[in-house]
Amino acid sequence: MTKKSQYIHDLTPGMGLNDLFLISNANMANAKNGPYWNLTFQDATGKIDGKIWSPKSQEYPALEAGQMVHVQGFVDSYRDKNQLRVDHMTIIDSSMEPINYSDFLPTSCVPPEELMEAIEDLITEHMKYAPWKSFCRKVLNDRDIRQRMIMAPGAKTVHHAYIGGLLEHTLQVSRACMALCDIYPNLDRQTLLAGAIFHDLGKAWELSSGIINDYTDEGRLLGHIQIGQDKLEPFLKRSKTLDEGLKLHLKHLITSHHGEHEFGSPVRPKTPEAFILHFADNMDAKLNIIDQAYSDMEKTGQEWSPFMRFLDRNVYRPPATPDITKKKTEKPENQCLLPLKA
Repeated sequence: MTKKSQYIHDLTPGMGLNDLFLISNANMANAKNGPYWNLTFQDATGKIDGKIWSPKSQEYPALEAGQMVHVQGFVDSYRDKNQLRVDHMTIIDSSMEPINYSDFLPTSCVPPEELMEAIEDLITEHMKYAPWKSFCRKVLNDRDIRQRMIMAPGAKTVHHAYIGGLLEHTLQVSRACMALCDIYPNLDRQTLLAGAIFHDLGKAWELSSGIINDYTDEGRLLGHIQIGQDKLEPFLKRSKTLDEGLKLHLKHLITSHHGEHEFGSPVRPKTPEAFILHFADNMDAKLNIIDQAYSDMEKTGQEWSPFMRFLDRNVYRPPATPDITKKKTEKPENQCLLPLKA
């Protein structure tokens, strides 16, 4: 397997470059001395623009997003931004050479396999009704479903848009729902957990994931809510011990989790569990958007974000309350902890 050693967030002007990158955008333009390529390269740490000037550009008649390339060149600075000047580039056939895609695509901080295990732990902890437990485990142990969920992003661009993003979002929504069940004990905890685990299942087919994270034909024509229902239906039909009323409630939770018609919900929530799932889903998505904004703001020391279209506002990063417990537990320098003599 090819080992990557140079990452975009470590690049500085004047640095030589000799490593693998993924092309995320490619278009040809014309200059006085001939056609040139405008490229955007990416790895797991970010993106950087690059140029292949004429006549070298004519060696690459067709470049497109999703191609893996080996780049040789230098890092320049243009308008206070890093830019790659490509001296030579080789297109890599990823079907012939094993590549670790986690080096090139954003991935959840916690490995997706561990996120899946955490979801399964929630089933063990909270599902005491055998038909629910059996149903959830059979769905998650289906090879195709499991592999797709592990690789799937939570969205194309807005929130959790990285490998493992779907599982990260699913786990957070499930945990939030279980926490709210402690506050509102009359909720049907087990049906709610099943709804939380599978509310976005269809996204594993709605989005292509992998190198190009875009909508599939199925995703554009049906949407993830309908796809998710279709994927669960065979398991529901085979479950002879799960009450039909519980099956119907699960379908309602999935169908209504977007909350309102204007947000793409076919129906609005009509049970307490449906309201909880909708609010938990919406809360986690928005907090993930803010968390990503905070990450960018910390790098520049900004207190206010740029205008965020999906939140329809700027967000503020306030000062945090000091954690005095750390000071109490820290051992002062040169403090003698031996007992004093009488």
